[in-house]
Amino acid sequence: MSKIGFLTDSCSDIPQELADKYGIEVVGFPINLDGVEYMERKDFTNDQFYQMMRNAQGVPTTAAITQLQWCEIYERYVDEGYTDLVHLCINSAGSSTYNNAVKGAEMLAEERPGHKLNIQLIDSHTYSMPYGWYLCECARKVRNGGELATCVEEMKQSLDRVEICLAAYSLKQMKKSGRVSAAAAVVGDLLGIRPIISLNAGVSKVEAKVRGDAAVPAAMIKWVESRVDSMKDTPYMVAYTSSTSKRDELVKACKKAFGHAPVIVFQLGGVVSANTGPDGIAIVYPGHPRHLEAYAPQLP
Repeated sequence: MSKIGFLTDSCSDIPQELADKYGIEVVGFPINLDGVEYMERKDFTNDQFYQMMRNAQGVPTTAAITQLQWCEIYERYVDEGYTDLVHLCINSAGSSTYNNAVKGAEMLAEERPGHKLNIQLIDSHTYSMPYGWYLCECARKVRNGGELATCVEEMKQSLDRVEICLAAYSLKQMKKSGRVSAAAAVVGDLLGIRPIISLNAGVSKVEAKVRGDAAVPAAMIKWVESRVDSMKDTPYMVAYTSSTSKRDELVKACKKAFGHAPVIVFQLGGVVSANTGPDGIAIVYPGHPRHLEAYAPQLP
């Protein structure tokens, strides 16, 4: 009889209640801030981390989850009698965590020769709940009797279409991290410049700049609508950091423009907000498939 596990890292930003509901293990990333190392999902809440960033002298840095850690986690699944493990990882282009997991699986073969655990290790090519949500959906379908291979393939196809539109209400964190120059950040904040940023296949790009907070939701919606045929029947998510008022403004604007509510509204966790800062919002939506050959019928 199959015993199936689901595994990911804390950059997935899966709320704990969903992780518990669908039996998903979430491994925390270590985050260093002003010389102190913390463990995400253990040592602080998201709101506490936003305030820690504001009070810090430096910028938070993240370290990859190591191959030894992954190997030890895999060993536990072997020892507990699991037959299959679906492991969905943070974007490999932005973290060595995925490659460490590959090495961890190789170490497992040495530590547990002849083990029967089938590890499906998948690179999400994205960040945050865009991959967390689809892992939840995969686990939900499997827990409800869905065939594992079919559910995993559906998850991969969804991940192949994920796009993110992000807006930063302050450039202070980007200035601290060196992503924008100090002069540009000061001028930008003084003039109320808000960048509209796309994140597609793990690559970020500033798509527009608007002046003033009030212009942000409309600019984000305009970008999203330019990327899809229609949002009227397209599921989407809304992400936020510290500002519930900015979150509510974006949700209201999206409902009006798209004609329906987001499937989920979630907070960006420490790994993502360490890079974006504590004052951001985002829309997550499915764009066009990036690898069309994956969906083409196979000729005999």
